[in-house]
Amino acid sequence: MSKLSQEYLYKAMDKQGCIVQGTLVANNINELEMQLERMELDIIHYRLNKSHHYLRLRIEKVSRRDLISFCFQMENLTRAGVPLLDGLGDLRDSLPQSRFREIVSSLIESIEAGASLSVAMAKFPESFSQIFISLIETGEKTGELSLVFQHLAETLKWQDEMVAKTKKLLMYPAFMGVVIVGVLFFVMMYLVPQLISFIKNIGGELPLHTQILIFVSNLFVQYWLLILIVPVLAFLAVKLALQSSYRFRFVVDGLKLRFWIIGPIIEKIIFARFATFFALLYKSGITVLESLALCKTLTGNLVIEKALEQIGENIAEGCSISNSFEQANLFPPLLLRMIQVGESTGELDIALSNVSYFYNREVKEAIEQIQTLIEPVMTVILGLLLAWVILSVLGPIYEVISGFSY
Repeated sequence: MSKLSQEYLYKAMDKQGCIVQGTLVANNINELEMQLERMELDIIHYRLNKSHHYLRLRIEKVSRRDLISFCFQMENLTRAGVPLLDGLGDLRDSLPQSRFREIVSSLIESIEAGASLSVAMAKFPESFSQIFISLIETGEKTGELSLVFQHLAETLKWQDEMVAKTKKLLMYPAFMGVVIVGVLFFVMMYLVPQLISFIKNIGGELPLHTQILIFVSNLFVQYWLLILIVPVLAFLAVKLALQSSYRFRFVVDGLKLRFWIIGPIIEKIIFARFATFFALLYKSGITVLESLALCKTLTGNLVIEKALEQIGENIAEGCSISNSFEQANLFPPLLLRMIQVGESTGELDIALSNVSYFYNREVKEAIEQIQTLIEPVMTVILGLLLAWVILSVLGPIYEVISGFSY
């Protein structure tokens, strides 16, 4: 984008007579009016935006569902033989006033100025990933743009399903965790202090579990603010360390893959994502080395990212694909075997698609199994907490009553 580009706040009117307000980046007022005209808006008022919201607006991302809808509609339009500009124009007209509509309008302007779709998309890296742009570029070169849009739509749908399943998996334990913490604070800060004086007046030696309950309750009463703040500060410190220290993030990413129960699921999700996109890139005609380079950052794990980087170097030096993956000592036998079969048959994309299918199925089964276990486990934890309090309070009372002689 030109250094002279500025952000304008505008007020305009659409075809229905409704007032629309928004922001657009343009070099001058003439360009602003042209952009609004392409969006079928008549400008009423404008002014330069000198606020600090510019950065936030520039890095705003398009949602995954918008991208799915974009790919689905563009697939159908290009497959039907509709020219690219007409297809983008129809898509823009069907969108409400939003950041995504502004992006589509900008794509139209760039293409009319002579740029390709992939080059136009490259201006919005916050919305279109490098893999997305590379696949579009490949589709333009091969004339299979509709097929690329189809594959992208299917892959984005798969990603959306995985995110939805993960959120569903975390929702119940997060809710139960809040309930358990709330119950713990109520019991330790209100209920137990009410009973401590009564328990001590009973006399006699208090059982160990009752002494522990009193000690924990005193900690909550005296240091409740620290108990709340310390976990938050620890979380922020870890997050800051992950952003600032490559070595620390590398260690944490390695621990994620070895973490009990969750680690294998994370690993399978990463391998399924890698196999899906690698197969998609390879099938689109992108070379193995380019596909590895694009998929490297897609994994979201530095351990696997470094392994893929080393694999790329080995392949560049003349080592076979299967041997390079095997030397990494990180990838599971299923993935290694399918890569070997795909390499020997010349159908690497099909072999990786099969890997993706198997891992997707295993991830779904694992998530369903964990979901069935989470509810009883969280219920047992809450029950044990309440049982400890009841036993610690009623235990001394019962011992005193049982010592009475009638």
